[in-house]
This record gives sequence, C-alpha cells and structure tokens, in this order.
Amino acid sequence: MPFALIDAAAAPAVPLTLVTPETVASTLSTLPEAQRQWAGANGFRAEAGSLMVLPGSTGAIAGVLVGWNPSEPIWAVGGLSEALPAGSYALATALPRDPASRVALGWAMGAYAFARYKRRSRASAELVWPAETDRAEVERLARGICLARDLINTPAEEMGPAELAGAAETIARERGASCKVLVGDALLQNNYPMIHAVGRGSARAPRLIDLTWGDPAAPKVTLVGKGVCFDSGGLDLKTAQGMRMMKKDMGGAATLLGLASVIMEAGLPVRLRLLIPAVENFVSGTSFRPLDVIRTRKGLTVEVGNTDAEGRLILCDALAEADSEQPALLIDAATLTGAARVALGPDLPALFTHDDGLAAALLAAGSAESDPFWRMPLWRPYRKLLESKVADLNNVSESGFAGAVVAALYLADFVAPTTPWAHIDTYAWNAATRPGRPEGGEALGLRALYAAIKAKFAPVR
Repeated sequence: MPFALIDAAAAPAVPLTLVTPETVASTLSTLPEAQRQWAGANGFRAEAGSLMVLPGSTGAIAGVLVGWNPSEPIWAVGGLSEALPAGSYALATALPRDPASRVALGWAMGAYAFARYKRRSRASAELVWPAETDRAEVERLARGICLARDLINTPAEEMGPAELAGAAETIARERGASCKVLVGDALLQNNYPMIHAVGRGSARAPRLIDLTWGDPAAPKVTLVGKGVCFDSGGLDLKTAQGMRMMKKDMGGAATLLGLASVIMEAGLPVRLRLLIPAVENFVSGTSFRPLDVIRTRKGLTVEVGNTDAEGRLILCDALAEADSEQPALLIDAATLTGAARVALGPDLPALFTHDDGLAAALLAAGSAESDPFWRMPLWRPYRKLLESKVADLNNVSESGFAGAVVAALYLADFVAPTTPWAHIDTYAWNAATRPGRPEGGEALGLRALYAAIKAKFAPVR
C-alpha cells in the first residue's frame, strides 16, 4: 500500500466529498436530515482545509465533507491520511485527470513519515486511487519527493558524503544510469580543488558524484546540487544554534537527486547529468583557513573571506564542469544563504537567472504546481562587493547587504552568460506540518522543475 493509496477497499470505503463555499448549500441539501443538521450545528462553511465528519445511524463514519480550493487541488486532502481515523476512503467528487492526479499526489505527500528511528504510533488512513488519476506520474513524483525527504531527514552521522554517494549509486542502478564518484585526493588529480579544500578537514573524505543517463545525442540537462552533509562553519565556527539544523545542508543535492530519479523514471528525452559535490565542512588540522587563496577548476583564484560560505566554493567547481559541456539547461539548487530566508521565508526558494525566458518558464511551472519560486535579481553592480586585493574574487562580501544576491553573483562567474542557467537558493525544510507537507525535510521546487523540464523537452503535442 505505497503512499497510503490503495486499489480498492475490502469493505465499502467512506466517501470524501470536496466542497467549496459556493457549493456547500447544494451539497448539504443532498444529505439526510440528521447529517445536514449536524453540519449546520458545527458551522461547516467549506473553507479550504476545513473538515466535517458525518455520523451514520450506527455511530460509524458515514462520510466526510472536505473544504477545498479547486485552484490548488494538490492540498485538498493532503493532511487527511493523518487527520482521519485509520480506514479506507474514496473520493465521491468526480474529477478530471489532472486535478485527480494532484489530489492523489497530495494525499501521498501527506502520508509520508520519516520512520527510520521511531515507529509510527498509528496507521494512516488510505485513499482509493481516484478513477482518472495518472498513477504512474503520481507514483514517480511521490517516490522522488520521499527520496529527497528521507535523505534530508537522516542525521549526518548516517548521511555523510559516502552515504550520499551510495544513495546516488543506488538510484543509478535502478534507473539504468552510470555513476562515477571521485573521492579524496582524486579530486585534486582531476582538478576539483575547491571541493577538496572544503572537505579535507573531515575524516570522511569529500566526493564528487557524477551521474549520467539518457541518449548522448539528446539535449543536455545538467543539475548541480550542494551536498554539504554537515556544516560546522569550519574555522569560522557556527554557534550551537546555527549548527543545529546543518544536517539539511545537503538539501539541494537531495532535491535534485529526487528530481533526477523522476526524470529518469519518466523517460524524458534528455541527456541528464547530475553533479553533487559532497563534503563535510569540519574543523581539524587540515581545514582550509580564512584568507587562504585557492585556485578553482575554472582557473579563477578565490580568497576565502569566510569558511562558513563553503557552499558556493564547492558549487563553483561543479558548475564550471557542468558549463563546459554547454548544456541546453543548467540548474543548481542549494541551501546557500540565510539572507534568502530573511527575504522570502522558508516556503519560497529564491530564483536567480539572467535568462528572462527561463525565469518565466520556472515561475509559471511553480505557480501551476503550487510549488512556487520567487525571482530575485542578479544585480551586476553588486559584483564589486566580491572584489579581492589578492585574488580574482572573494567568496564573501564585507558588507552585510544583499547576501543572497552576492552569493548568486559569485556562482555566475563560473557559468557562461549564454548558458540557460538558474540558481535556486532553497530552505529544503518544512518548519511546521501543513496538508501534504509534514514537518521536516522537503524537496521544495522539485515538482515545478520537473514540470518545466517536461514542458520544454517533452511537450504534449
């Protein structure tokens, strides 16, 4: 019973009726008098997210009224697998294929639980697959999202660079992809000096994960995910509170590995490449230091203004390699800056790109999928804030202004202006449980990115 979705119930399933404020009166008029009185006495007005359990004559649940917003069907029943008593339920509201699929996916997303270390206290309610659902699409999206959530939620003790590489290798085997991993000093031998420098302070060696799949002649879609499995801040050590959530600092890598899995399972006609620099940023006698100058894969020299701005350092080597192949689309995702969270909060990943057409496509996909981005500017005049007196650039600005913009501008130096590139600064975490979005790791933007890539490279004719 994957994702608490079932083919059919052994006993008659309890009907779920989707209701809006505009249809509540007509819906109530079809109910038996006792149920109509019950709903009225309890003040059911069908606001989105509201719920009314209808009693039967024997005391059992006779039906459930669910207030919903038809423009966001994915969240219609997203919290019900945990809110309703265990049992089988079925939609009584007929829906076309697209909203039916979104409703089913929302249910699956809401049924997720990270149970690696603690058993669930109760069984989930189960939903009979809605009749018109695109089951294959729902299942692969749910698998990709759950994969990303599991990786982010796993503590760093059991999700270091080697384990993250192992997860990528497992997905590669399952999807018929190839996966190469450069480990430790092999990074220096293959000219990835930044990844090596950031990760060398940990006893768990740094890695570059390189997964490829698809027809080499197909358009190249390249994904680059920040895989900092734990970030102590390095010698510029974080506070205890600042370090507390750093198991999720590989959220960009987890999100894009989940996305890669969905793309491969869907068989999209692209040549997919996924690059994940996987490191721990630790303190030791071999840690890189403030004011070290390190030559990058691209040949640019970088003065380390702050060792806690390590994500952009490992990404720049991977982006330089990705850009060298002139991909048709290049996307990176990273839990990169607190500044993006201050500006946009936890739910809105910041989107940076110099390509207006790409921005429009991603924003449209985010809106359609209820998986939004918010575009922020690559404001070139701020590039001067990264200037260094001893190197080509610094990895931070001495100013406290525009931190997310400055970080994106740093990355832009490693991507050709002609490359269709987007940088996504994400939080990768749900701070509180909402329908379809349990508290914990989250693949923010995965559904939107998949929809945009599918629309561009496999459009419906």
